Amino acid sequence: MAEQENCVRVTRLAARKRAAEETLQRSTNKRVVLGEIQNVLGLDGKSNRVDKKKTRPKTKRNVRKGEKAFDSNVEEKSDDPQMCATYASDIYQYLHKMEKEPSRRPSLDYIEKVQRDVSANMRGILVDWLVEVAEEYRLQSDTLYLTVSYIDRFLSANVITRQRLQLLGVSSMLIACKYEEINPAHVEDFCYITDNTYTREEVMKMESDVLTSLKFEMGSPTTKTFLRRFTRIAQGDDESYNLELEFLGCYLAELSLLDYECLKFLPSLVAASVILLSRFTLHPKLHPWNSALQQYSKYKASDLKECVGILLDLQSKRRGSTLVAIREKYKQHKFKCVSTLSPPLEVPESLFKDEV
Repeated sequence: MAEQENCVRVTRLAARKRAAEETLQRSTNKRVVLGEIQNVLGLDGKSNRVDKKKTRPKTKRNVRKGEKAFDSNVEEKSDDPQMCATYASDIYQYLHKMEKEPSRRPSLDYIEKVQRDVSANMRGILVDWLVEVAEEYRLQSDTLYLTVSYIDRFLSANVITRQRLQLLGVSSMLIACKYEEINPAHVEDFCYITDNTYTREEVMKMESDVLTSLKFEMGSPTTKTFLRRFTRIAQGDDESYNLELEFLGCYLAELSLLDYECLKFLPSLVAASVILLSRFTLHPKLHPWNSALQQYSKYKASDLKECVGILLDLQSKRRGSTLVAIREKYKQHKFKCVSTLSPPLEVPESLFKDEV
């Protein structure tokens, strides 16, 4: 009987030891919170992807002198679950179609034809201030883009006075927060940020007016939507992710929000233009456009000429020089100080010839 009890004790001790070892093994495995997924998958400058070079046949491609071969299937080979590689083609085909829907597009001349007391300069000042608000409350960039979209779409159909323009801005940002943020800011926060210029009731009334005017169609692709994909394609097969290219693209894209003339361009075209100018700024000796970018963006280099010109004027402070919130934001080290980079003097005409 004693021997059986000893055997039972030994068995139990062995089981506990195995369980402890398994628990220790699990605890030493790297844990990843949702917000760190991008870093783990290579956005921190290190690649954790499986090397597939030896398993894929090499194909010949036309490559410009000084530029390495570019794999046009880079998206399909991505290990990043956020790229949704299996469905990406269908998703972006749908988004390209959605961005052209009249109900999701602002009028291109509403300042001239609709508004009587609001100018393009006032709009730029409002957007510049909203960038500061987004920084203050640490809002997602998607929230900022949606906010500006709501403002432009509302102003395309509704006349307001300049005294209520800021009210429209905070109410639109409140809606965008509810749509995008996990923990959206409260009505009282937006009253406070305006130094209580508007009451809680006024903000909520304007929120209702915006929702009604936009017929509750709040989901809309923005420049940021397409910029994510185009940035990844522009990185190509680089083993290290170029954060400077990503941040410079974000900087130029946000500058486009300031300029009323950029409303004439589809969000996808602005995103494509941003990538072309970003690549040219960082690597002026290389051609900034290639067959992969043309394939995924659906734009030739010649399609981007006008938009790139406006973006270069913004980058060079020939436009919007008095609006400093975005420039100050991207002077920070966490954005690699990309707003301090010297912009190109010009973009040569030869870059817009369709040779890819």
